[in-house]
Amino acid sequence: MSKPFEGIVNVDIRDSEPDWAPFEPPKAPDGAPSIVYIVLDDVGFSALGCYGGPIETPNIDKIAGDGVRYTQWHTTALCSPTRSCLLTGRNHTRNSMACITEAAIGFPNASGTIPPENGMLPEILGDLGWNTYMVGKWHLCPDDEMNLASTRRNWPTGRGFERWYGFLGAETSQWYPDLVYDNHLVEQPKSPEEGYHLTEDLTDKAIEFIMDAKAVAPDKPFFLYYAPGACHAPHHTPKEWIDKYQGRFDMGYEALREQTLEQQKKLGLVPENTELPPINPIGTDKTRTGPDGKPFPPLDVTRPWDSLSDEEKELFSRMAEVYAGFLAHTDDEIGRLLGFLEEFGWRENTIVILVSDNGASGEGGPDGSVNEMKFANGIPDSIEANLAMLEDLGSPKTYNHYPNGWAMAFNTPFKMWKRYEFNGGTSDPCIISWPAGMKAKGEIRDQYHHAIDIVPTILDAVGVETPQTIKGHVQSDFDGVSMRSSFDDAEAPTTRTTQFYSMLGSRAIWHDGWKAVTNHPTIAGWSHFNDDEWELYHTEVDRSELHNLAAEQPDKVRELVNLWFAEAGANQAFPLDDRSALEIMLTPRPVLSAPRDRYIYFPGTAEVPESQAVNIRNRSFAIGALVNIPGPGAEGVLFAHGSPFGGHALYVKDNRLHYVYSFVGITEEKIAATEDIPTGDGLILSASFDKSGEDPPGVATGLLSLWHDDKKVGEGPIKTQPGKFMIAGEGLCIGRDGGAGVTTDYPGKQPWPFTGGTIRRVAVDVSGEAYIDLEREAAAMLMRE
Repeated sequence: MSKPFEGIVNVDIRDSEPDWAPFEPPKAPDGAPSIVYIVLDDVGFSALGCYGGPIETPNIDKIAGDGVRYTQWHTTALCSPTRSCLLTGRNHTRNSMACITEAAIGFPNASGTIPPENGMLPEILGDLGWNTYMVGKWHLCPDDEMNLASTRRNWPTGRGFERWYGFLGAETSQWYPDLVYDNHLVEQPKSPEEGYHLTEDLTDKAIEFIMDAKAVAPDKPFFLYYAPGACHAPHHTPKEWIDKYQGRFDMGYEALREQTLEQQKKLGLVPENTELPPINPIGTDKTRTGPDGKPFPPLDVTRPWDSLSDEEKELFSRMAEVYAGFLAHTDDEIGRLLGFLEEFGWRENTIVILVSDNGASGEGGPDGSVNEMKFANGIPDSIEANLAMLEDLGSPKTYNHYPNGWAMAFNTPFKMWKRYEFNGGTSDPCIISWPAGMKAKGEIRDQYHHAIDIVPTILDAVGVETPQTIKGHVQSDFDGVSMRSSFDDAEAPTTRTTQFYSMLGSRAIWHDGWKAVTNHPTIAGWSHFNDDEWELYHTEVDRSELHNLAAEQPDKVRELVNLWFAEAGANQAFPLDDRSALEIMLTPRPVLSAPRDRYIYFPGTAEVPESQAVNIRNRSFAIGALVNIPGPGAEGVLFAHGSPFGGHALYVKDNRLHYVYSFVGITEEKIAATEDIPTGDGLILSASFDKSGEDPPGVATGLLSLWHDDKKVGEGPIKTQPGKFMIAGEGLCIGRDGGAGVTTDYPGKQPWPFTGGTIRRVAVDVSGEAYIDLEREAAAMLMRE
């Protein structure tokens, strides 16, 4: 009980007096505002119209027109780390989120598990009488907890949200998302052909959650965390939104930077003397190598626009058009959500906060990508392959990302992008509007702040104290400070004096208007952190970090570097990790059950996430489906794992057994049986892969054979990809292929269920034993049944 019982208890109820206070649910203070917390993904400082950008965002601009825009608000430079700050008010390494949850490394700074002593905003507000809802991207629980066998302690419902609908991992297809509703996986309500898009679905659910409670308690305030997948890759959006921007980016990213900076100066967003840094501000593979001769990461080299062919310019421009359409479509959905609040009179006393989790993303590399999973597998993109998909960009046929030149443009006037602790990675939009509680309308604020400051700001604005304990856990101190003093006072001094940064080998420290930052390339594997060059900028006047003053003021550099180490120690920021994306993603991590030689899966169950499913990478394997087929005509998927952008499947088509392996979406390796499938009970339809070599290292090569029981009915050479099929989502399915199908060769319609027979179970063996021995063992097992 939160309050002591003050009634009177006697033997007879007639002589007793009740006291309901200890038993009543919490109630928010009278007149308490609701909160809508909008967290965009990979939207740089200068993409939005109200930040001088080229993309039309009238609804976001309207939020800014009803409140204030911050010009020096910062993030950690990456998704999970920033989101942990946005919900706890603590620095990312104290939240054990040094990197994304899928890249956890098993140290206190990077386990992917936010400690309970760092309570979250919904836990605080829920206990004080607010309804708490979330829709969209979570990305705050470790890989081994993103499944239905795991604890839900780190799911949204375990961290204070009463209701949620969205996806757990880093990213998902906007056309075929991996959806979770409260505490279980669900299928999307309709297909893309029927008009489905994730952002629209999330907005529908947000409105539904609010209405469900308002129908019962119309005066009860709510906290809505609205976190669409936009604009993280894949950039998926309806074609009509893409076409609105046709031809709008033909000038190229360098010219766009100049146009945007001019507009930002007119709006008063940056100092008048702000200049643009070069498009390759920390070097290229031709000008820099690491301490041991390791190459500069080619991913982080930008190609000058005038060096592109006409075809490349057309492709690159279309990729920007897709991104612009994606953001504009998201803005439209934000408008629909806020319009709903206005219609019922709830907008006036609702605090709306809109931020991005980091700068625009450079993961598309110099040439962009039609399949981002190439990046995750360490495979460079091909201009020729990208050009062939130009007309399909943004559709379900692509898993696309733009070239990094556009990232620099959408981060104008800053250098670099997501992952880097230069302002291109960390300085992001932040808009706050509260018509009932703020006088400022359409004003700009230059105070220096960080993502950790939002939670203290919200608690300050709604007038509640920070609890000493949450669920029995004594709470740690906030790192954040309140920004509320700047709501109506443009001249209020910033309440922040110092902020430390660390991400994937990039490091920085800001203190009283000065910033020291390393030019260490991220995910380059250079190590030798003590040899890093620290640059020095007076960011109060040099926002674009163009004028390096390190040589002129070495004492200032030493002061700030010493301060970085002090802050890093206080925030448990070690060890530093700058390994390649493939190395980081392949780091061994916990699984709910120990790796084994054989995995058994069943039809009619939820998808099994890749991190917890059988791992066939760079090894021999066999897939065997135990089926009953009463007569001819059986067809459909027996086993599927992954997507068209990387995956494999075993299926029946035209009365023949088929296997397909989509190698990172580049090639489809298909093998078809030469005989019709038999009929009867207890049949084993199988595919076995015998690894014979590696070319290149990590890419297994060998022979894939198809079997009816112990009879080989087909074979062909294949190779298997070195890394995961997907960064997040598109798990293992039996009897269907949920989401985007691994291949278009399946018979029937999505989800291509197996019909005309019954799947009893599917076994995947990775012991390396010869298939014929495995088949004999399976036959003996059936006899025992």
